[in-house]
Amino acid sequence: MAKKFLANGLPVLIGSLPLRDHAEGVGLVFKYTPEVPLWIQLPAYREEGMVAQFQPGFPGLTLKTDKSFVDTSAPSFDDDILNFYEEYMAVSEGESGIEDSIFAIKPDAARGFFSFVEHLSSLSDHPYAIKGQITGPITFGLGLTDQNGKAIFYDEQLRDIAVKLLAQKARWQVKKLLSFESPVIIFFDEPALAGFGSSAMISVSRDEVATCFKEVVGAVHDEGGLAGIHVCANADWSLILESDADIISFDAYSFFDKLMLYPVHVKQFIESGGILAWGIVPTLNSDDIEEATVESLVTRWEAQSTALEALGFDKTAILAQTFITPACGTGSLPLDLANKVLFLTRQVSDTLRQKYGFETY
Repeated sequence: MAKKFLANGLPVLIGSLPLRDHAEGVGLVFKYTPEVPLWIQLPAYREEGMVAQFQPGFPGLTLKTDKSFVDTSAPSFDDDILNFYEEYMAVSEGESGIEDSIFAIKPDAARGFFSFVEHLSSLSDHPYAIKGQITGPITFGLGLTDQNGKAIFYDEQLRDIAVKLLAQKARWQVKKLLSFESPVIIFFDEPALAGFGSSAMISVSRDEVATCFKEVVGAVHDEGGLAGIHVCANADWSLILESDADIISFDAYSFFDKLMLYPVHVKQFIESGGILAWGIVPTLNSDDIEEATVESLVTRWEAQSTALEALGFDKTAILAQTFITPACGTGSLPLDLANKVLFLTRQVSDTLRQKYGFETY
């Protein structure tokens, strides 16, 4: 973006809600976060699962008894790969449009996106920004397997296909959403990164992760969007802070202290204009949600931001580079608790913005 983008303490949601009605979900989004709305995912539908939603278009994709996998033994698999790369090259080089390609997200996989776009079309004013999301390449690559149950991430060619598929689907989102003349943000959701460095991911190298991020984040930037990486647990934050992401989305309620184990990286990220999507509203534990109040979470944010003041930033500047968010999506919560999370996100943002002198939109 030519102009520096500021988050200004506005509230933003993470994609999932515990509903079955997409129109109802759109209504909640615009009730609580009209300045930076997003399209919603309803995991009550199998096709809107984290990996399932973005796997259409993958060569050899097979569905049997409600389980998806990549069948590398299929007679047509080599031809499927060739066709994938031919279409990828045609789209990348501008020989054919992405709108009609295998990279276009279809309504049967993402009804929330199309309900969202329909609502955006009815607005008289442009939102401050618009958010989309997609499963990140690490989580996607470890979640989708071949016919033998082996994660595709461990096959170099299949990993490359996954990264290119996701990069182009992210590009497609940016292109569609930029038509509404607001800045567009795409979050790459990466819960699997919580396992990086553990025995479960011992054979996944730092360079492999960094290379994946470079390609998908670069695709968003090339199309004119802002890119975020969302991890709703602890992670090797240096790896994420060193990426080209514009926004780091994290569970500040439970893991702020873990992020601050990397003070040099955090300082450099903020100094470079990076934005923290500060997941100050709890989502992991029902008791935490029930006990949380606007006042307790505002106090928590102010205490946490004091650690950034020690790095040389004042609270107003910190809030200017902060989105207030839930720690994670609410798709697995009871509806009453999900509604409370959305309410708290809005109210904590409003309270902080008023206290530190930010204008009301």
